[in-house]
Amino acid sequence: MTKSILLPVDLNHASSWHKAMPQAVALARADGAQIHVLTVIPDYGMAMVGSYFPEGFAEKALETSQKVLQQLIADNIPDDIKTEAHVMHGTIYKSILKAAENNDCDLIVMASHRSEMKDYLLGPNSARVVRHANQSVFVVRGE
Repeated sequence: MTKSILLPVDLNHASSWHKAMPQAVALARADGAQIHVLTVIPDYGMAMVGSYFPEGFAEKALETSQKVLQQLIADNIPDDIKTEAHVMHGTIYKSILKAAENNDCDLIVMASHRSEMKDYLLGPNSARVVRHANQSVFVVRGE
């Protein structure tokens, strides 16, 4: 029985949640599970890159992403399902794995895509999550 589901989404790409979110909702409803919806602001890898962004950029990005994520949840997940929003900053697949562990999730529901699409959250990240997760991973295929 699933108690806690992690649903990683990319706020810039509806393909990351359009099909996966209804699956997560159905699974949560069937087992009475909670959904943790996560978005990750990518880490650009080098401190030098960060120096090109204006001061306070990371904090503002986290704040804005939290608001957008809350609205996505309000618009797409029924009120009777316990849901929490999480915004993290870092390497995407590592953040997904960390969030799953930190929130005691026993299932990760995430979208996949065709290899010619170039989304930050999808593709190589979903493969890494499947390979390294301690939890079961439900990969929802796109069109």
